[in-house]
Amino acid sequence: MDFSIQLKLENDTVMLQPLSKLDFEDLYAVAADPKIWEQHPNKDRWQEAVFKTYFEGAMESKGAFKIIDKTSNAIIGCTRFYDYNHAELSILIGYTFYATKYWGSGINHAVKRLMLDYIFQFVSVVYFHVGAYNIRSQIAIARLGANKIEEQEITYFGEQPKLNYVYGLSKAAWV
Repeated sequence: MDFSIQLKLENDTVMLQPLSKLDFEDLYAVAADPKIWEQHPNKDRWQEAVFKTYFEGAMESKGAFKIIDKTSNAIIGCTRFYDYNHAELSILIGYTFYATKYWGSGINHAVKRLMLDYIFQFVSVVYFHVGAYNIRSQIAIARLGANKIEEQEITYFGEQPKLNYVYGLSKAAWV
């Protein structure tokens, strides 16, 4: 890989900064809301012990970001790049969550646009794993122009496999 998947990215609305071990408490303060995880395949991720596993996976990915609202300078969620495939020139974006206060506010679109505009300089396809029952995220990804291409059992870091839909978005469709 001749590009970084963990650099500072920023637009008028949000700043994505590389996640560090020092961010655990602030990020968990957001993630501790059970409502965030209601439609997610891992519904108990609001529990601290379960969230620690998520956080460890984020740190090991070396592609995770804390999402900062530029108006308040508050950490409002997390996302990451992962599973770069050199042969296919593809990468995944996911493990994303936001404080419920930001749902429906356009933040997700701003974050994904920022990430996609950057990563499509280096890859041809971006994939997204979305929980089979996470209707909110399925709608959001479809609004970006991604299409459902398959159903797959996905094993999240340190967790049991869960049914997910795989969405794909090509560079040609994004530009």
